[in-house]
Amino acid sequence: MNKMGTVVGFTFMNKVRTKSFIITTLVLALLVTIGLHVPYFIDKFTGGDDQPSKIGLVYEGQPELAKSLEAYTEKQQAAGYTLVPYEQADKAKLQAAIDAGEIDGYLQFAEGDDGVFPAVTYTSKKDSLGMGLQTALQAALQNVKAGYLTKGMLTDEQIAALSAPVQIDAVKASPESGGSETGNKSEETGAINFVIVYVLIILFFMTIMMTGNMISAEVTAEKSSRIMEILITSVSPLAQMFGKILGMFFIGLLQIAIFAGVIAINISLPYNQPVLADFNLHLSDIRVEVLVLGLVFYVLGYFLYATLFAAIGSLVSRTEELGQAVMPITMLSLAAFYIGIFSLSTPNSLLMKVSSFIPFVSPVSMIVRVGIGEPPIWEIAVSLVVLAIAIFLFGWLSAKIYRTGVLLYGKRPTFKELRKAMKAYKI
Repeated sequence: MNKMGTVVGFTFMNKVRTKSFIITTLVLALLVTIGLHVPYFIDKFTGGDDQPSKIGLVYEGQPELAKSLEAYTEKQQAAGYTLVPYEQADKAKLQAAIDAGEIDGYLQFAEGDDGVFPAVTYTSKKDSLGMGLQTALQAALQNVKAGYLTKGMLTDEQIAALSAPVQIDAVKASPESGGSETGNKSEETGAINFVIVYVLIILFFMTIMMTGNMISAEVTAEKSSRIMEILITSVSPLAQMFGKILGMFFIGLLQIAIFAGVIAINISLPYNQPVLADFNLHLSDIRVEVLVLGLVFYVLGYFLYATLFAAIGSLVSRTEELGQAVMPITMLSLAAFYIGIFSLSTPNSLLMKVSSFIPFVSPVSMIVRVGIGEPPIWEIAVSLVVLAIAIFLFGWLSAKIYRTGVLLYGKRPTFKELRKAMKAYKI
């Protein structure tokens, strides 16, 4: 155990001090910071914190519609814009007002036939209204249009109800009660947990790719430089293999801790709180079981892939051949990643249920199902048992391959040669 602890400590410190690890971690932390600030930047660039837009409203041609639009805007407490009335459609005067900054643009109704709502034109220096202003104006004009077409047959409340979009509530059948259960609770708590699941999938894939390749690359480098012949006399192959795996595991945990700290700092910034609230992201809605089970499946999935990366690395004598050798494991991790990402909207599909019991994809599948879906407890338990058995079997197989492969030089051994050499060692 002491020798394995030495290998773990050496592997951890040796990789943490490298420039590649430091630069990669800093770059990823910077990208995470930028990603968390994207909503804030969007809010800034779209003028979320600026004064409401000043829009000139031309009365000439359609005075009744202009008055209706102005009356509707006055009723709104935060319309996002203010109207400046102009009696005449004097383009020179309106353009001068835009140039002087008195208005940002002007709105004009085209002359149309009676009973047909006329076209609306917005003129400004920009070629678009902007998302926020366009949404606000469309809602206001929709209300004006409804009043124009009904011509006083409906009250203001009825027009508002007619113009409002239809809300669809997700309903889930409840076998216990024999009735139905609305999806309000899922809507309230789903947003932040959806983000957590998405982040866990990304971290799982990145960690597998980074630490797994580092494990196989380090084993191959030691083997190609003949250092392995010296190490093998002082530390057993099994202690080397599991020591490297544990050392890389702690490196992955360190990176996750750094990223978690970066995320916590960024979302706790005062100016990010209202922006995140607009996206219905509240930390109080986080489900503890999502974090706990997500971490458990992440750890088990890491050890399953790490043992395979170590075994493959022991069979390669030159680093140039490593990329091709680890390709099958890379394809398995990509399959798990894409199954999880493309099934975020259907966490309880048949594909996800089947994938939950396939060891190489079950970590990601169960992370999605636990975080977004509602898997039965027995399925979670069976998935954990199957994954644990797979780790034991592939760990045992990888240990035999590693013990044999680290001393095989030259071209990669065939399965027949490898099986013959493995028979000489009993684990």
